[in-house]
Amino acid sequence: MSTWAVVVMKSIFLIILAAVFPRLLIRAGAATTRSSRPPQQQVPCMFIFGDSLVDNGNNNGILTLARANYMPYGIDFSRGVTGRFTNGRTTVDVLAQLLGFSDFIPPYAITRGSALLRGVNYASGAAGIRDETGNNLGDHLSMNRQVQNFASTVEQLRRYFMRGNSRSSSTTTLVDNYLSKCIFYAGMGSNDYLNNYFMPQYYTTSLDYSPKSYADSLLRDYSHQLKQLYNLGARKIVVSGVGEIGCIPYEIARIDNNNNNDNNNRTDRCNQTINKSIEMFNSGLVKMVDRYNRGELPGAHFVFVNTQHISKNIVNHAKSYGFKVLDKGCCGVGKNNGQITCLPLQLPCENRDEYLFWDAFHLTEAANIILAEKAYGSKLCSDVYPMNIRQLVRM
Repeated sequence: MSTWAVVVMKSIFLIILAAVFPRLLIRAGAATTRSSRPPQQQVPCMFIFGDSLVDNGNNNGILTLARANYMPYGIDFSRGVTGRFTNGRTTVDVLAQLLGFSDFIPPYAITRGSALLRGVNYASGAAGIRDETGNNLGDHLSMNRQVQNFASTVEQLRRYFMRGNSRSSSTTTLVDNYLSKCIFYAGMGSNDYLNNYFMPQYYTTSLDYSPKSYADSLLRDYSHQLKQLYNLGARKIVVSGVGEIGCIPYEIARIDNNNNNDNNNRTDRCNQTINKSIEMFNSGLVKMVDRYNRGELPGAHFVFVNTQHISKNIVNHAKSYGFKVLDKGCCGVGKNNGQITCLPLQLPCENRDEYLFWDAFHLTEAANIILAEKAYGSKLCSDVYPMNIRQLVRM
């Protein structure tokens, strides 16, 4: 099915949903409690930057197809439909619980004033490092726009701290000291490949760049954006690498597997061209983290989460993690439930904890929990480098 046919079909369903079934948008789902919560909040705030993997509602009010504010998204989330692109919690939701927050970090779209003190989520579905990334799906908040929103947040925090403090220099110091204790999470790059470089019918980047030069270009832009966060006060920064997106149901569905329909070797069915390009980007991220930690950004502590390696580990040990289905979405349409993402009111699979993927692009809550727990507490540098998030908190 063509891209435009998918766009038209989903648009029609969204319009029908909004007009006929508005109450379902606030339906509460079943709570999930697989991850325990530490007894004490470990950092004063958490700020999140990213795409649909961690978006929790920022796209709900904008004109885009990259939206998830309809059932069955959120079917297992304690508050029902919120705009999260999964059945339950995202990776950063679980991380917030592991960090001891009593509530989830709220979306920037609906958060202002003193509520900003505990942090905010700026992530936006379809967003990328490059501004044009994701334009094929409609409006979104690119990483540059998310950084701008954080700059606005810092100004609001300065006004808040200025109350009762007449010296602007002291106010700046107070805000900087406060932010230096917070956790910053950035997860970008997936869409720069899926909804840019590997979409030649819409973008020219694959003609303008080789895979290596494109990765280098992304890393230069990303480095500038992360340095902007540093200049605005970020000091403890978690950078999540791009996962095995050549193995998502959407990509598997695009590969002609007529002779391999019964082949259980998922690796043989992945788009390895995409995965090899991702390896170039992730390798560059590790080198960037090393440079920053070795003094290029004084006082900063960066952590790299190797999502690609963790994803491979989950697949290689799927049975021990409880997963039985690795190549199909729990909810979706077409081959592998991956040709069209989960549609409004569609019935998803019942055994969701046995599925690695929720839809054509996004992981289930069960997989998000594993990613978050490894990022927070793994002792393996192959998972998280050079330290885990628990150790980062203590820096």
